[in-house]
Amino acid sequence: MEGLGKALKYQRMLNNYSQSQLADILHIRQSAISKWERGESEPSLNYLIALADLYDISLDELVERDYYGRL
Repeated sequence: MEGLGKALKYQRMLNNYSQSQLADILHIRQSAISKWERGESEPSLNYLIALADLYDISLDELVERDYYGRL
């Protein structure tokens, strides 16, 4: 799960969003974003799709999957 958290944080920062801004866009608490990025929890598929759409990237790009399907 740590790899996913790092990927989520990287994309958020690359797109110049604070955790608070992203939380407002997704209509969730900032603490949820923080937990995702620290690897304490994982976003649901619905949130992953919303993030990929927001960042205009594929889900594979969002979670930084390599060609073998590993994080």
